[in-house]
Amino acid sequence: MPTNRLRPRAVLTAIGTMAALGAVSGWSPAASAPAYTVQSLHFKVQVGPDKSKTCDVVGDLYKPSTASAAHKVPALLTTNGFGGSAADQTPFAEKYASLGYAVLSYSGLGFGGSGCKITLDDPDFDGQAGSQLVSFLGGSGGIAFTDAAHTTAAAPVDFVVRDKVDHDGNKRADDPRVGMWGGSYGGQVQFAVAGIDARVDTLNPQITWNDLSYSLGPNNTDQTKGVSSTTPGVTKLTWATLFSAVGIFDGVQYAQNDPQRLIGCPNFADFVCPALVFGGTTGFMQPDDVASLRHASVADYMSRIKIPVLLDQGEVDTLFNLNESLETYKALKRQGTPVKLMWRYNGHSGGTPSAEGAAYEESRIQSWFDHYLKGTSASTGPAFAYYQDWDGKVGTSSRHNPGKAKKLFLSGRGLVDSTARIQAGSQSFVTTAAGAPTSLGELDAVGGQVGAALPLPDVNPPGTYASWTGEPLAKQATVVGSPELDVTLSAPSAALTQAAGPSGQLVLFAKVYDVDAAGKASLINSLVAPVRVPDVTKPIHVTLPAFAHRFAAGHRIAVYLAGGDSNYRAGTTPVPVTVDTGSAAQRLTLPVID
Repeated sequence: MPTNRLRPRAVLTAIGTMAALGAVSGWSPAASAPAYTVQSLHFKVQVGPDKSKTCDVVGDLYKPSTASAAHKVPALLTTNGFGGSAADQTPFAEKYASLGYAVLSYSGLGFGGSGCKITLDDPDFDGQAGSQLVSFLGGSGGIAFTDAAHTTAAAPVDFVVRDKVDHDGNKRADDPRVGMWGGSYGGQVQFAVAGIDARVDTLNPQITWNDLSYSLGPNNTDQTKGVSSTTPGVTKLTWATLFSAVGIFDGVQYAQNDPQRLIGCPNFADFVCPALVFGGTTGFMQPDDVASLRHASVADYMSRIKIPVLLDQGEVDTLFNLNESLETYKALKRQGTPVKLMWRYNGHSGGTPSAEGAAYEESRIQSWFDHYLKGTSASTGPAFAYYQDWDGKVGTSSRHNPGKAKKLFLSGRGLVDSTARIQAGSQSFVTTAAGAPTSLGELDAVGGQVGAALPLPDVNPPGTYASWTGEPLAKQATVVGSPELDVTLSAPSAALTQAAGPSGQLVLFAKVYDVDAAGKASLINSLVAPVRVPDVTKPIHVTLPAFAHRFAAGHRIAVYLAGGDSNYRAGTTPVPVTVDTGSAAQRLTLPVID
């Protein structure tokens, strides 16, 4: 199968982690003769709201050598991250085929040799395509072919376990015992398929989104449901630029297979190109574009996800931060869907876990599939697990929010832990014109290995931010969860223009730093909380991206409010901002476990 070599770290993380975990567990495809066969196939699928669009999907079917009509095995369905192909899942497919699972790895629509355009894991397109692959695994004919012209039918699958009824209680002859695995784009598609197909039995979505409109244009205040907000967020520039380039490249690379994919918005759903232009110019997205992105998000159809879900999110991730996994977890938990949550170290923005951390993740995933697909007594593990970057171990809890709220009050230019110590003070700064960045640091979409080779210092120029720094810690403080900032500010010019809508609203960026004994401030996992303030005359509540981090004894905790950021399109008009302290209502709240 052809493989696209230009991949964002979304893809590299998903496949690299699986390869590393295979090495940790001692499994190697070269250790002995393969215990499976592989067949490359083309699938004819009908997609769209009315299933009127025909697409060719390419994939590889891994059949364990022990599987037969007399000895049926469960199946796993997997697809690539953004910019990848079916070949990216080879380490996973080989490992699980050797463990007695049939595995179908395929290239998603618009990627890696598959036809049609990229539709952002929309249930009407990507969900429908995946559902028809489920039918193939359940024994249906007329879907799989050995050629791209769809003239020579492949043999139907008769070696996968079939269930008597699906999860809606309906009997179907083509109902396979099947789970799904994958990361990022290959994580969200699992929800898209399961949301329309009750035959799917369990999911392991990794480093993926809850609400794509938040992922690409977050607003960390005025959140009305989960991470979603009624006030438009702030456009991510570097991630949007990378993904548009990768998507168009894929379209050009495989245009000979499907020339129509380059008509209109090249290789993307038609709304994407104008949305990128508008968002990049103004710093926010239009309502129709927000609605389209949310339609391609599990937040929009959460109630339809009824099967067990093992969420697996990356701590070092500026694209899909931990808050997205938290909100998906809480929503599934509220509706009674079996769900557990893991925070691993590596995400879209880098991070290399310890051998112990990687092995833990791999063990949990295998036990999860063995339990729900093979029916073994394997434990599915604790409700919540998180990677500890300070010692390479894994922490666990029976709750997703194990920390206790520790309040640090804004006091002059400092942070104090007692209301009796609060002092009055005032800080002023000015946001820049034309959305120019004031805060400079690592470019999100080219961080990790590239960022290490070409490091950019984290700089906040004087006059462009306000900050509050605590005293040296007498003992360590371990934070697991989302910090929250409550602040009241004065911005008279924004108060006059905010009624005009997003273009007249104040944009700020909140972030938490760890300041060591030498005074060096480190932005935790490069995480930033963009804020488009709907009303500057009212108190502002900011939910910052979650993290698992230990502030060592002697270190200090700092919180910043900046007027711009190198990874975002900030406000277009300069706005003077003043923050006066002296009230207990002005505070940073941290979820501390020790």
